[in-house]
Amino acid sequence: MLLLLFQALFSKSVSAVNNGLAQTPQMGWNNWNSLGCDVSQDLLLDTSRVLLSSGLKDVGYNYVVLDDCWSDGRDNDGYLRPDATKFPRGMKWVADKLHDMGFLFGMYSSAGELTCARYEGSLDHEEKDAEIWAAWDVDYLKYDNCYHMGRFGYPEISFNRYNNMAKALNATGRPILYSLCSWGEDYVHTWGMSIANSWRVSGDIYDHFNRPDALCACDDPRDPHCVAPGTHCSVMNIINKVAPYVDRGQFGGWNDLDMLEVGQGGMDDEEYKAHFSMWAALKSPLLIGADIRRLSSKTLTILNNPAVIAVNQDPLGRSVAQIYRDQHVKKDKYGQGETQIWSGPLWRHDQLVIFLNAADEDLEMTTTLNDVFIHEGPEGSAPQTRDEFDVYDLWADRMEHHTAEQVLAGNHQYKNSWYNSTQTPYKEGLAKADPRLLGKRVGSVGPKHNVLRANVPRHGVRMFRLRNLTGGSPRYAMTKDEL
Repeated sequence: MLLLLFQALFSKSVSAVNNGLAQTPQMGWNNWNSLGCDVSQDLLLDTSRVLLSSGLKDVGYNYVVLDDCWSDGRDNDGYLRPDATKFPRGMKWVADKLHDMGFLFGMYSSAGELTCARYEGSLDHEEKDAEIWAAWDVDYLKYDNCYHMGRFGYPEISFNRYNNMAKALNATGRPILYSLCSWGEDYVHTWGMSIANSWRVSGDIYDHFNRPDALCACDDPRDPHCVAPGTHCSVMNIINKVAPYVDRGQFGGWNDLDMLEVGQGGMDDEEYKAHFSMWAALKSPLLIGADIRRLSSKTLTILNNPAVIAVNQDPLGRSVAQIYRDQHVKKDKYGQGETQIWSGPLWRHDQLVIFLNAADEDLEMTTTLNDVFIHEGPEGSAPQTRDEFDVYDLWADRMEHHTAEQVLAGNHQYKNSWYNSTQTPYKEGLAKADPRLLGKRVGSVGPKHNVLRANVPRHGVRMFRLRNLTGGSPRYAMTKDEL
């Protein structure tokens, strides 16, 4: 029955989204995680200035996304109306100001009669809402899932509800990045790529590494039949949720693991590094959730690491996949603990390897080339196991905290030292082997010495780029433009 349902769904669906956007995962900032309904035009402009002065725009964070609580109902013609107290000059004025600074403007609604904060929703108003956003020069829509009037429970009904907005956006003629926030419900990973540029794979994230919470309703994060994904989902819960279908992301459409919690205060530095590393490697959109008007130097040096961002923006567009998982490790006070190893291809025959230690102690972790390339050929049959690689640590050249403090204080002498992807796109920088995108060489691995080993801190990662020294064996090594 389920197979017949999927066949019926895809017989009606449009081809994969082709609006030309999100050829790599989108990057930017969203206010919800840190500020909720405390929104205004001043917030958006002040935040944009910090994105500029801190160099975060230069490394790729170019969408400024306004979340819920911005509207004041509908006017007499049925069009959404902004709250005149919060946005006295209107949304078109805000969009113009952001565009003048080089940013793209994102807005929010819900595929329901109300938004999640109980403002006016867009269900059954898709055409007029898309028209007004296009008139305001909006570039991005985050489309939530609250108050959907029962229109969920199997894939086709959710697909149709979200496809109505996709068609309305496309009809405006304005390219608007379409980000579904359906919480992973109704197998969205099987149909999201047909209509959208990204789709949420889980309930809402919250600022904890691995704490179980009853509000994140599914006990087993890998359960594909979960119908109540909820909220308060930890970093590890979301990682385990997406593990079985990391391959569903593609050029123009990506698995969305929710916004970044880096800098919110609920995790330590190693946990935030692990969170950021995994989101980048899993090709999730990178949307900063912290109030960056109060950005700390430590937070900046995580969010601005170009060697890690280059993985997220890699031209090959392939996610890492899990190659090892061990739950027989020391547990923490919540009964949680495991280790994982992830690996995936990068452009120009490189390979990414991540040791993720979610155990309650520091550990030495190892893997071999046979396992690193298991998805290219099992039991050592992958041709890459015969190649030689230099090993680069992607966190070894993290910006010094003193430098970050100077940057945040407005000292512009460092501007020429950080990576500027607006001048040199990541693809071009990788082609030139810009050392800021490669990390620090820490060793080598090959057929005669094929063990990769690292000490990994508790709740931390070690993230390595393996640079191919032998020209590269046949593999998936083409970008979309080269296919």
